[in-house]
Amino acid sequence: MDLDAVRTFVAAADAGQFQEAAAALSITQQAVSKRIAALEKDLEARLFTRTARGARLTIDGQAFLPHARELLRAEERADASVRPGRRALRIDVVSRRIASAVLLQDFHRMRPEILLDVVALLSADVDAAVAAVEAGTIDATFHAVAPQLHLPDAIRTARVIDESHQLLVGPRHALANARTVTPAQLVGHRIWMPGIAAGTEVAAYFDELAAAFGLTLDFIGPVFGNEALLAEIADSAELATLVGERTRYLWPDSYDLRRIPVRGPALIYPLSLIWRDDNPHPALAEFRDYLGSRRPSPPNTESWTPTWAQWSARS
Repeated sequence: MDLDAVRTFVAAADAGQFQEAAAALSITQQAVSKRIAALEKDLEARLFTRTARGARLTIDGQAFLPHARELLRAEERADASVRPGRRALRIDVVSRRIASAVLLQDFHRMRPEILLDVVALLSADVDAAVAAVEAGTIDATFHAVAPQLHLPDAIRTARVIDESHQLLVGPRHALANARTVTPAQLVGHRIWMPGIAAGTEVAAYFDELAAAFGLTLDFIGPVFGNEALLAEIADSAELATLVGERTRYLWPDSYDLRRIPVRGPALIYPLSLIWRDDNPHPALAEFRDYLGSRRPSPPNTESWTPTWAQWSARS
């Protein structure tokens, strides 16, 4: 069905005259008549009766009018679903617990009128995430991006998050009462991090971290979810794990878990925003500016990052 003809029909029904409908649509009265005639031919029904005062809807025209309005509303919704600035900005935060999700939520609080579609592609490594951005499945994502990673021509990245790690332990752990810990103090303690897939950028980060400080990082074990991990750590005098400073966890008060900053040096996990440089969504540019304004200054304290992610000055 010709939606221009449907739009003309609704305009003529509202105006009650073809001449006024033509003026409202910025077309000629002859064009209005032709569109209405074509629509009546398609529907095999007469929609208007001409009178001395203008055009009056027939019974068939009255029956068709609410459906015509709904067709135009459906057209608007379809247009809005893909038009930059009218559809929701689709951002992959990887996990709804980590710093990327926290920053996106902060952005939403500042600009609640911007529609967001928040997804968490937990199983996607950086290559899969880049492919999703390139294909347009998502507008942007957060991942650690090594300089040697080959990126498609259209893809751009910017380092926007430097997340410090904390040690998470239960009340019976040997380090439970420490205010801060150094990486040297973690030597000999079992740091349990089940579910980190080999070959991912996360695994590469922790492999280099373990080698740099002689740490025992245990990636082995079935993954039963965060709740089960927290319960195990709370009940153990030996298990510990590393969490991001801004990572969000909830647990019962009875667990008495302790989050202890790692210092001397601080352990920094770098995250970059990944997007297409030809993405026209205006909210994406605004979100990038927001992340740039929130990027921390170079740390005042001693810090460690993997060799491929040494601190670079803000551009």
